[in-house]
Amino acid sequence: MKRVRSTLQALPLRSAILAACFMSLPGIALAQEDPSDNTQLLEGIQNGERVEITLPDPEKQLPLDDLRKFTEVFSRIKAAYVEEVDDRQLLESAIKGMLSDLDPHSTYLAPKDYEELEESTSGEFGGLGIEVGMENGFIKVIAPIDDTPAQKAGVQSGDLIIKLDEKPVKGMSLEESVQLMRGKPGTVLTLTIMREGENAPVELDVERAVIKVTSVKTRMIEDGYGYVRLTQFQAETGGQFTKALKQLKKDHGSDLDGLVIDLRNNPGGVLQAAVATADALLDEGLIVYTEGRIQSSRLRFSAKDGDVMAGTPIVVLINGGSASASEILAGALQDHKRAVIMGTQSFGKGSVQTVIPLDETHAIKMTTARYYTPDGRSIQATGIKPDIEVKPAELKELDSRPFFTEADLSGHLIGQDEKTEGKDKQAKTDGQNASLAERDYQLRSALNLLKGLHILNRKGADTTQ
Repeated sequence: MKRVRSTLQALPLRSAILAACFMSLPGIALAQEDPSDNTQLLEGIQNGERVEITLPDPEKQLPLDDLRKFTEVFSRIKAAYVEEVDDRQLLESAIKGMLSDLDPHSTYLAPKDYEELEESTSGEFGGLGIEVGMENGFIKVIAPIDDTPAQKAGVQSGDLIIKLDEKPVKGMSLEESVQLMRGKPGTVLTLTIMREGENAPVELDVERAVIKVTSVKTRMIEDGYGYVRLTQFQAETGGQFTKALKQLKKDHGSDLDGLVIDLRNNPGGVLQAAVATADALLDEGLIVYTEGRIQSSRLRFSAKDGDVMAGTPIVVLINGGSASASEILAGALQDHKRAVIMGTQSFGKGSVQTVIPLDETHAIKMTTARYYTPDGRSIQATGIKPDIEVKPAELKELDSRPFFTEADLSGHLIGQDEKTEGKDKQAKTDGQNASLAERDYQLRSALNLLKGLHILNRKGADTTQ
């Protein structure tokens, strides 16, 4: 709604006074659609012409009462706080509070914080090796990073850190707590955590180290079945993922019968890396899109022609520690029916943060958009629901007593396909493969599903021939 002030007949003396007033009231100047309008307005007043002034909409202006309240609080702190506080420190604290109160991921980046952000996306930084967020004033572990001090010490996804050494984290900002967790390699930090299922706080001593994160790890879990573990999404993860898949196929000597992509406890990372990873497995179609208030936050990413795995069945493992970019990849493969998603529901971090520089040394990291899967599902606070829910479990073999078969009987009739040569060697290999799956029930379930899909596909091919 626009308000129009009544037309004035300006006299020469009044025109000079009004001109000075307009120059000192930026709110009115900003209300003009074009800066040249201000010049024409002032010239018209000075020439004694009739002018119309469009006042700003009060509903769109800064609330004066709240601004007065801010300055009042500022003055009270300056005058009565127990210790003298520098003006710059107070204003910086106000900026931090303004951003941190929006959501857990928006924050003010001082020079050191900016450097640490760049380090974490490059894949090498000093600290414990955990991805964290804020929850009810405490530090929540989203996921420990593979092969880091935190994981080796037993830190788990979902842990709430309530103390760092002897310092309670309640009341700390996320940046302050991260700063305390990072330090000189070799020094030890004691984490006091609350964990679901524990009656009392748990203390873990974690030795700081230089964290060098390898984002892509591969191995063959059985003949014909590959395994790719993505620990987080760094700038080069997409290219590394494609190379890893080609290497698995080369080592096997042909196309794989199935592939497991492990995104469990992957806290996310660089958006473009997740897009590149999904692109390697999709022939076409939308991968992810973002929606925000400003034009630059409305993005769409689509796949280019070419599936590196040429239709090989894929199972993707996720859990509560799979967040952000991990959910983008899982959601895209799920919507395109390119993979079966297995495990437990993901974390639900479906927002986009943009780093906006303020000057050469300072910036703000602010949430500017939400992620949506190709089918239009919002990831935020809901996460990715697996197609097949498989919770972590330990299996114990109920009957481990030795048993006999016909082949063990002395003098048995030799079977047509019976092979005695290399039996021990094959048994040893099978035992090694079995032990890999037995240590991880969810991985074992994924492998069994891939075997079933391979059998069905093979039977289908035999029928059509």
